Amino acid sequence: MQDLTTGSLTGHLLKTTSFMLVSMVFQTLYILVDLFWVGRLGTDAIGAVGLAGNLSFIVIALTQVLSVGATTLVSHASGRKDQDHAIFLFNQSQVLSMVAATIFLAIGMLTRQQYAASQSASEGMRIATEEYLLWFIPAMALQFAMVGMAAALRGTGNFRPGMIVQTTTVIINIVLAPFLIFGWGPFPAWGVAGAAIATLVAITIGVAWLAVYFMTATGYLRFHFGHWSPQLKVWWDMLRIGLPAGAEFALMGVYLAVIYAITKPFGAAAQGGFTIGLRIVQSAFLPVVALGFAVAPVAGQNFAARKGDRVRAAFKAAAGLSVGAMVVSGTAIYLGAGPLMRIFTSDPDAIAVGVVYLRIVVLTFVASGVTFVTSSMFQALGNTIPSLVTSGLRLVLSVMPAVLLSRVAGFSLTWIWYLSVVAVLLQMGANLLLLQREFRLKLAQV
Repeated sequence: MQDLTTGSLTGHLLKTTSFMLVSMVFQTLYILVDLFWVGRLGTDAIGAVGLAGNLSFIVIALTQVLSVGATTLVSHASGRKDQDHAIFLFNQSQVLSMVAATIFLAIGMLTRQQYAASQSASEGMRIATEEYLLWFIPAMALQFAMVGMAAALRGTGNFRPGMIVQTTTVIINIVLAPFLIFGWGPFPAWGVAGAAIATLVAITIGVAWLAVYFMTATGYLRFHFGHWSPQLKVWWDMLRIGLPAGAEFALMGVYLAVIYAITKPFGAAAQGGFTIGLRIVQSAFLPVVALGFAVAPVAGQNFAARKGDRVRAAFKAAAGLSVGAMVVSGTAIYLGAGPLMRIFTSDPDAIAVGVVYLRIVVLTFVASGVTFVTSSMFQALGNTIPSLVTSGLRLVLSVMPAVLLSRVAGFSLTWIWYLSVVAVLLQMGANLLLLQREFRLKLAQV
């Protein structure tokens, strides 16, 4: 365990962010490399990976429920220096993760064909999506275990093991993917399915490796099978904190599903261009996402230790760091939109869609960075409902008008991108107001 209740807050944030950023950079590198190789198979394959990526938001939403609840409660126990309770909470979070993973796997495998048929813009994309999901869904089910273990470690301020394991599995995935996609060496050419198989192999290795870390008797957190009897009250405490945070990502999944439905009449090139642009944006968000993961345990431990001034200071430091990072990445993407798109596709129509999308969406970067930080602060304070409310506001303001406008003669996809800019700016303003209210309520007596 690392005590985050003393010492430089900026130092803690930078150190913990760096650990998260390393693993996330490799994760995004995998996504971009995977997209690069899949792009050699054609626009249908790119679209298939994009559609499967929408399911990733569902997985992120579900694992976010578990990870936010586990990180928050474990960080509070660590801040109070209560190791026994931290171990108990960790083990309960693992059982809850297993239950959620099993349910996801069953539902995903039963509905994958219907999902592919309803979202694909062409028959080739439908076939590719089904082939990809056959292996990708089990890989995502295993992700629950890895995320759950890493989340508990973050609550103790220990980011290193999760970083090492996740980074190594990403490297395995990157190396293995082209062999399975194109049939290099002794492997058969599985096409787009090969990318998903590589992911499944890598995550399986990662889960087994990370589990070993918790089998030592000297670890701050460790497996204790006597704590595996389901405790519904503890589960509810985790879900109460995690559900609103997970629902935020679920709302993003809804938004993307609507966008793909709206872009469907524009053809596979439009969906492919949006898919590539979205992945580039996700890569640009890495620093603030990593920062968000760091803010929650840092502020959470100090909140549990009743150090209100350090909680406020942590927010100010994190907000400043996020603004700086987003200004830099937004400028780089605006200036390099064309070359970035051409790395992944040579289709001129897909490139045109992606360039326009990127040059509009960068207007949201600073606001999105601040929103990430405020959402993490809500997690640290144990109340994630405000950020869910503002995410719902953003969805209403961006999706409903988009659906209506898509039926208007002369409709252009740029209308959707500009709607998202307005919605994100309003969400940031609402988050800041609600966070100040939360500070007054939670920190007045701390």
